[in-house]
Amino acid sequence: MTNPAKIGITGGIGSGKSTVCRIFELLNVPVYYADDRGKHLLSNDASLIHKVKNYFGEKSYFSDGSLNRGYLAENVFSNPEQLKILNSIVHPAVAKDFKNWCNHYKKQAFVMKEAALIFETEAHLQLEGTIVVMTSKTIRMQRILMRDTQRTRSQIEEIMHQQVNDSVRKELGDYFIENNGDQLLIPQILKVHQKLIQRFN
Repeated sequence: MTNPAKIGITGGIGSGKSTVCRIFELLNVPVYYADDRGKHLLSNDASLIHKVKNYFGEKSYFSDGSLNRGYLAENVFSNPEQLKILNSIVHPAVAKDFKNWCNHYKKQAFVMKEAALIFETEAHLQLEGTIVVMTSKTIRMQRILMRDTQRTRSQIEEIMHQQVNDSVRKELGDYFIENNGDQLLIPQILKVHQKLIQRFN
């Protein structure tokens, strides 16, 4: 197996993926944040910008070159077919960026790719394993409403609807971390970390 092994880390919106990733980073595991990199590429990758403008119009970007998120939110994110087209443009660019990123960590036994849509895009098929952060829908909703005050309950419901449910995550995931608040997070992460070390070192 070529180093590094690629481990996905995913979970529904509001599950606490970022918190789990930060703890893995403290354990010296490099983490690639796919959603953040996707946003970066949408604003900086000339080829990607050209494709987005081509499909969704010049209004997709402001005159200063920055992404018009309001326009895309109104015209793309709320339309499943349009969103599917946008994802088909962005995801290959992110996959290529992730591959290049991995080249900087060839001496690592494993690295992680954090993404909301791993099973939905079948990205897990290109990974050696997947960690799922499991959190109840009720707790996730509470967290997002507190964190993202600009989002309405119906908008959050729409995002949740676009993601796979927990039964699919349980079926496709390899390692699971419960983040409902009734189990300590760090011991669970250390346990998964140890399993990964044993598997890939």
